[in-house]
Amino acid sequence: MDNSYGMLSVGVEDGVCVVTLDRPEKLNALTHEFWTDVVRLLDDAEADDVVRALVVRGAGDNFCAGGDIDGFGELGDIPARRRYQQLAMAAYRAWEVFPKPTIAAVHGYALGGGCELTMVTDLVVCDTTARFGTPEAAVGLMPGLGVVRGHANTNLHWLKLMIFTGTRLGADDARLAGLVTTVTEEGQHVEEAMRLARQAAQKPATALRVAKAILNRGSAEGYDYSVEATALLHSTDDQREGVAAFVERRQPAFRDR
Repeated sequence: MDNSYGMLSVGVEDGVCVVTLDRPEKLNALTHEFWTDVVRLLDDAEADDVVRALVVRGAGDNFCAGGDIDGFGELGDIPARRRYQQLAMAAYRAWEVFPKPTIAAVHGYALGGGCELTMVTDLVVCDTTARFGTPEAAVGLMPGLGVVRGHANTNLHWLKLMIFTGTRLGADDARLAGLVTTVTEEGQHVEEAMRLARQAAQKPATALRVAKAILNRGSAEGYDYSVEATALLHSTDDQREGVAAFVERRQPAFRDR
């Protein structure tokens, strides 16, 4: 594997592919190019027999603050926004069906698209600084992946609380809600994720691949509908107002109340 995956830095250690979301100056916000870069990375990792498991982590003080909202205004008309959503959902789907075990090592913010990335990861380890949230409604949107896959792992009431109110869950509440597998002391999340990944890497690859495929059966249901719904939300007056308010650091004046 090479290391030319845009904002993703990649290394392999003890059979574990370590993927770092490496844009700390922007809280590792996901660029438009991220969606195609991550699919290419997953294809390469799947083809590499040395790679037996994958860990994703964030550089700096956070895991990932979600999509780069500053770029939302550049998405264009509804067909262009639909294509963007298709790219994003295809990337999440590629992550979900990647045949080798995946583990998210989370600290600080895991918001929006960053929180959703943990939903399509097999295991989630976080430290006590972690904060999980789906704040999309604040900019007139919904978590496109979250409404499709979130309830597979998360208690439905907790998920609705996060989506409807923007409530962020700390590490212990996230574990209680089902978003998190293991909570560690501050700064120990990557070490624990690597420990679990090394354990998985020692197991027969075919057995894990077959088990994962069966466990994930039916997981694609709702993806297409979410693409269409989110593309339409991207074209509303409230979405434009929400993004403008975010950029201008003010309270939004939504019309649809």
